[in-house]
Amino acid sequence: MPAITVPDITVLPRIPVPDPLTARQRPIKSLTTAPSGYEGEGFPVRRAFAGALLEDLDPFIHLDQMGEVEYAPGEAKGTPWHPHRGFETVTYILDGVFEHADSNGGGGVITNGDTQWMTAGAGILHIEKPPEWLVASGGLFHGFQLWVNLPRVQKLAAPRYQDIRAAEVGLASSPDGGTLVRVIAGDVAGHRGPGSTYTPITLVHATLSPGATLTLPWQADFNALGYVLAGRGTVGAEGRPARMGQLAAFGPGNAIQFAADQVQESRSPTMDVLILGGRPIREPIAWAGPFVMNTREEVIQAYTDYQAGRLGVIPAVHGAPTTLQESNGSASA
Repeated sequence: MPAITVPDITVLPRIPVPDPLTARQRPIKSLTTAPSGYEGEGFPVRRAFAGALLEDLDPFIHLDQMGEVEYAPGEAKGTPWHPHRGFETVTYILDGVFEHADSNGGGGVITNGDTQWMTAGAGILHIEKPPEWLVASGGLFHGFQLWVNLPRVQKLAAPRYQDIRAAEVGLASSPDGGTLVRVIAGDVAGHRGPGSTYTPITLVHATLSPGATLTLPWQADFNALGYVLAGRGTVGAEGRPARMGQLAAFGPGNAIQFAADQVQESRSPTMDVLILGGRPIREPIAWAGPFVMNTREEVIQAYTDYQAGRLGVIPAVHGAPTTLQESNGSASA
């Protein structure tokens, strides 16, 4: 799980331990285990938010851990062209390579530690797939895709695309130098990430060395979630055991804590956690397949606009699939 690393973590700025006089550790509200499934053309995913309460997730809608999978030659898969409206997709690649193109002209290739941030807004068509050379050769693929809701007043914002390179991510360490903290979006103790968001959120990928503890200050008006991407340890000041594929939802407070077990499995020598939170939108949600709106009527209108070709046109790209994916009620990609 390379993402972005540094040869000497001790040279990074440190995130201070929250002041014990003012810090209120957030308790664990729930700990859920992600079921496995398949997405797009058949790539394996873990549904990270399955089983969690929607009010604990707000402003987030959906999170898929893609892989970790070692593809044989000819096996790598992606998604065909498909529509979105009403939210943002955030795709972060830990291992492997993914290509993106959309009807708004956005797109690019992302690899270890890169992020693509697509605001669907009023409507967009896009495609995500491994490059042809990776399909031919096979290889490791691991990443995640997060859906971030948009408030009613921004549901129909103009689509946009952000290409965030791994080298742009904000880097810091825990006070003991045992944890590498990558800030992709938002702010952690003054350390900012490059992602520009409509909905105020913070998105962090933390790697804890065996035996390390990470305590982060966290905005009291944000929700707080921690998804274990790899390894095992504990979550919360109460020390709830957690392992790969489990999501912790935190209660109220202004600090959150994670700790890695002293002994890890050889396949996952560190504990990696995706930490995310945002200001809840607290608006009605009407969600069907690739559209996340506020009312059923708005979802029907989104389907009508899509079928009428008002969400965009597939660009003429040599070798790209030219058929649109009809929604089957799936919630990812």
